[in-house]
Amino acid sequence: MYTKECIETFLKNQSQLFDEPVAETYEEAEEFLEDCMAVVVDSLKEAKKYLEESGADVEGMAEADLKEASEIFALPGGGYLIVEG
Repeated sequence: MYTKECIETFLKNQSQLFDEPVAETYEEAEEFLEDCMAVVVDSLKEAKKYLEESGADVEGMAEADLKEASEIFALPGGGYLIVEG
């Protein structure tokens, strides 16, 4: 369900969201993303819409603020992975 890029990005950068690693291998990272139902979106506008719909208070947040949100992981090839821990 998740691309190699998504899984590797999360595995490499999980410390931006969690104090301790939640996954140490590719397989563990993939399983974690599936378990927490992480979402991939194409833009920060879509990320904001998704977060609003899930009840997060993002009203008035600029795209620059969204880029800094710990649950949003920028993907190298474009797009964003949203992981709600």
